[in-house]
Amino acid sequence: MIGQDIIDRFAALLGPKGVTDDPDDIVPWVSDWRGRYHGAAAAILSPASTAEVAAAVKLAAELGVALVPQGGNTSMVGGATPPADGSALILSLRRMNRIRSLSPEDNLAVCEAGVILSVLHDAAEAAGRRFPLSLGAKGSATIGGLVSTNAGGTQVLRHGTMRALVEGIEAVLPDGSIFDGLDALKKDNRGYDIKQLLIGAEGTLGVVTAASLRLVPAIAARAVGWVGVKSPADALRLLRLTEEKLGDSVEGFEVIANDTLGFVLGHVPGTRSPIETRTPWHVLIEVDHADLSEPGPSERLEGALAEAFDRGIAMDAAIAANEAQAEAFWRIRESLSESERAQGPALQYDISVPVAKMPAFMIEAASAAEATFPGTTASSFGHLGDGNVHFHVRAPRGTSDGPAWIAAQGQVINAFVHDAVVAAGGSISAEHGIGQMKRAELGRLASPARISALRAIKAAFDPKGLFNPGKLIPLPGEG
Repeated sequence: MIGQDIIDRFAALLGPKGVTDDPDDIVPWVSDWRGRYHGAAAAILSPASTAEVAAAVKLAAELGVALVPQGGNTSMVGGATPPADGSALILSLRRMNRIRSLSPEDNLAVCEAGVILSVLHDAAEAAGRRFPLSLGAKGSATIGGLVSTNAGGTQVLRHGTMRALVEGIEAVLPDGSIFDGLDALKKDNRGYDIKQLLIGAEGTLGVVTAASLRLVPAIAARAVGWVGVKSPADALRLLRLTEEKLGDSVEGFEVIANDTLGFVLGHVPGTRSPIETRTPWHVLIEVDHADLSEPGPSERLEGALAEAFDRGIAMDAAIAANEAQAEAFWRIRESLSESERAQGPALQYDISVPVAKMPAFMIEAASAAEATFPGTTASSFGHLGDGNVHFHVRAPRGTSDGPAWIAAQGQVINAFVHDAVVAAGGSISAEHGIGQMKRAELGRLASPARISALRAIKAAFDPKGLFNPGKLIPLPGEG
C-alpha cells in the first residue's frame, strides 16, 4: 500500500482540490463499469492542467509510484481499474474539462481529456458542426478515454473510429515530459507517428491531456429506416445496394436478429417493432445530408429500398416519418445491450471479422456455441459496415448463480469464441480495447511478432512499468 507520506507529497504539489484520499469518495472509482473488476487506491490525483499532470507524473516516477489514468471510468474491459493490492494511484483527468477552442472554419475542436462526449456534441451543434462519434456512455465517457481506447460506435462506417477523428494529441509521457502534438497537420513526415502510438494505448504509454478533433458539417436532414430481411447475407447485400445508390451519405447500418429485437420489446416499456412483418433479421439504416438539396434523404432511401424489394432483398420496411419516430428506431438499437443483460447471466464479446465473413459468422458461430455448450443460447448484433459483432452466449435457462457459471464455463467459452474469431481472420477486440479482461487471450492468440512489438514499445516509453500496470500488454507466460 502507498503510505500517507507519499500522498502528502502529491497534496503539496497539486493543492487541496488535487488529491482525494477519503475512502468513501474513492470507492466509486476503484471498480469497473460492469462491476467485474475491483481494485484499491490510497488516493485519487486530480490535476487541473497539463503542467500539473507533468509535475505529478515526474513525482510518481521519482517515488516509483504506479499511476492508472482514468476519465469517465466507462471501460468495458477493466482498463481503468487500479490493481487490487493498492500499489497504484488513480490519475483522474476529470478536472481538465475545457474545450480550448472550436473552429467551424477549420472543422476542428481542441478538447481537454476530461471533456464529456455529450458536452462536445452540444458545443459542436451550437457552432453548426458535429463530432461524428457517439455511443451509449456519451453522458459520462471522456475525450481522453475515447482517444486512449480508440473508441468506435455506430458511425464508424462513414467516419471511422476515434483514430480517424483525432488530428493531434497533447500527452504527458512516463518521464514527465510533455508531448505537444496538437497541431492538426495534414502532412507531417517526421518519423514515427507518436500520436497514433498513443491512440488505443489504454494509458500504458502516456496520459492524453488534450486532443484536436475533426468536426463535420451538421446534419441538415436525415432518414432513418428499418428493414426486415431473411438473413445477414441479405443485410450485406442491402448495405452494398444502399452504398451504390446513396454513396457516403449512409451513416449507420446495424444488423439485429429477431430474437434480440424481442428482448428489447419485452424489456423496454413503450418500444414496438417498426415493421409489422415478423422477419428473421432486421436492419437499421441512417442516411444523412449536410444540406437541404432535392431529393432529400427520405426520398433517396425510399428509392434504394424500392430496388431492394425488386431484387428480393427486403421483406418489409419502414422509414421514420419524423424525428420522434427516428429516435424511437434508434432507441431500440441503443437498448440492445441492456436488454441482453436482462435475459440473465451471459458472456459478452466485442469482436470483429472481415465484413464479407460477418453474415456467416453471426449464424455459424451461434449455432456452434449452442451445440458445443448444451443449454446455452447465443445470438449477436452489430455494425455490419465495419465487421463489428457483439456476440453473446447466455447461461442455460434457470441458472441462478451467474458468477459461478461464468467462473466455471467462462474460460473455455472465451477460448471457443476467440478461436472462431481468429479462424475467420478477425480480432478479439473490435472497439472496447484489451484492458485486463482480454490481456491473457491476446497473449495466447496474437503472433509472436505482435507481442514482441507491444512489449518493446512499452519498454521504450515506460521502462519502469508505472503507467496503467497490468493492462493491454500480456504478462510473461501469456504470450
